[in-house]
Amino acid sequence: MGAQVIDHKGGVWSIAVPIPDNPLGHTLVHLLETDRGPVLIDTGWDDPDSWDTLVAGVTACGFALTDLHGILITHHHPDHHGLSAKVREASGAWIAMHAADTAVVRRTRAAVPGEWLDYLITKLSTAGAPDAHVARLREAHAKRRSGHRPPGREVALPDRDIAPGELLDLPGRRLRAIWTPGHTPGHVCLHLEEEHPAAGPRQDGETGRGGDGGGGGQRPGFGRLFSGDHLLPGITPHIGLYEDPDGDGGPTRSNEGESPGGATDPLGDYLDSLERVARLAPAEVLPAHQHAFTDAGGRVRELIAHHEERLSGLRALLREPLTPWELAVRMEWNRPWEHIPFASRNIAVSEAEAHLRRLVKLGQVERVERATDGPARYQAVQLNP
Repeated sequence: MGAQVIDHKGGVWSIAVPIPDNPLGHTLVHLLETDRGPVLIDTGWDDPDSWDTLVAGVTACGFALTDLHGILITHHHPDHHGLSAKVREASGAWIAMHAADTAVVRRTRAAVPGEWLDYLITKLSTAGAPDAHVARLREAHAKRRSGHRPPGREVALPDRDIAPGELLDLPGRRLRAIWTPGHTPGHVCLHLEEEHPAAGPRQDGETGRGGDGGGGGQRPGFGRLFSGDHLLPGITPHIGLYEDPDGDGGPTRSNEGESPGGATDPLGDYLDSLERVARLAPAEVLPAHQHAFTDAGGRVRELIAHHEERLSGLRALLREPLTPWELAVRMEWNRPWEHIPFASRNIAVSEAEAHLRRLVKLGQVERVERATDGPARYQAVQLNP
């Protein structure tokens, strides 16, 4: 199968690896040349066509699969980590991931049939989901108990941790890990601390691939940022609760104050992470979906404004007590609620809960006492004039 490959110059390529039956279309897997051999940043969805495309893409970049030295995973989602096990088996490459997402992978592998659905049924019932919606999960739960193997059991456990702020051991390159929780608890961006190829050859006598490819004039900013799903040019990444049947499951930094369903604050994490990325001021962003782009700071400002506007709208909706489900139904999405598919409604409720959690942390919303076994409701705090 052919592969859509872009040479970004300076020893960096992107390979568009398809995601079956998904409007995103593909994951942009990046290949980074190092003095020890090429390294992949993410691997793509575990699907035969995706695998064939990835292999063809590595070949189009001028390498064999067996040349691969390592795999850096931005986060644990299957369109990023799905093919990692196959790549490791075929090449012997190590896999690295932030410890918080490795913990998610470990829980997924250890899950027994029905455990995840038990959690989801309880979570959605507490959020006020109607009986008809929860009934479909109960039916799936009965089938799962009958012996169907839960998805994700074969996902690869990483061999190494990616530590925040770490300059990764990649000879000939300067690639630094930036912890950017929000989309997942262990999401990382990777900052290539080298001059952008468009800047032309370096003038300070340093060597390296950053000056390869010349031409195009100086770009503002420094280096290139592999942003995963954290920073995308035209999509707002999903920010929901950090899902963990055994606990709250998020970074330890968000561990204070009452909030719906636990103590972590994924939206707060995400907004803080956006500010961190903006301060890096990369010359170019190489995301995992859509296309490369410049002006990271401008895109960060757009995303922060989007979430501020959404939080303001939710405060207005919460003049009356609402369950997370009722709030999700009233929120604005990319289509009317009645047209949102079943599984996507679960995701929407998680996003509503993440925004609720942020408002509770800010002291702008509080939980209203609920009847025994009834769903939780939340209402805006009435501030004194």
